[in-house]
Amino acid sequence: MSRLLLLLPLLFSITATADLLPPTYDQVTLSVSAGESVENDTLIATLYAQREGNNPAQLAAQINKDINLAIQTVKQQPEIKVQTLEYTTNPIYRNNTISGWRVRQSIRLESKEATAISQVIGTLQESIYLGSTQYRVSPELRLQVQDRLTAQAIHAFKARADLVTKEMGRQGYRMVQMHINENGLSPRPYSMQGMALRAEAAPAMEAGTQRLEVQINGTIELQVK
Repeated sequence: MSRLLLLLPLLFSITATADLLPPTYDQVTLSVSAGESVENDTLIATLYAQREGNNPAQLAAQINKDINLAIQTVKQQPEIKVQTLEYTTNPIYRNNTISGWRVRQSIRLESKEATAISQVIGTLQESIYLGSTQYRVSPELRLQVQDRLTAQAIHAFKARADLVTKEMGRQGYRMVQMHINENGLSPRPYSMQGMALRAEAAPAMEAGTQRLEVQINGTIELQVK
């Protein structure tokens, strides 16, 4: 009897300690995604001036004149952004001997108004060549879509976590970690470099779409007790 009386406080102590222990969990990794096709709203065109001859200084002066004229023409369209790119001077070889020089400089045009860029290209067709064109989603539109897709993906993740918890017969879960990945496929530019085509030969283009996607990978812990 005295031995039983000694064990009772110990049993009560073990029970009380067990009640104070934090619940144990099992980990589950989940993956969800949300995506949509988005209209490309920005056109980028690369144009270049190129001349060949025997006098590099004279060629450079002609190129500078062509590029400055192009820049002034573009600046008449405030909706078009213009940026000068690489400037190169390269020798032309024949029979391992320099027979002349090639000077080239490029400019980059960007606008949401594709018609405006097309008109500028047509205006510059006498002195400027078309190098490449590319449609893309503007940064501000991309951010708006990604914010919306992130909210959708988080909602889907929570729904998936609730479903797993319910089907596993658990009382609840807690979040361990979450990774949000934002991906978007960029369309391949239509390149015309090396074809020496005047800007009036620009190909017919459609803006098209590209798919933006947000993926969430995360780990939750299911409560065991």
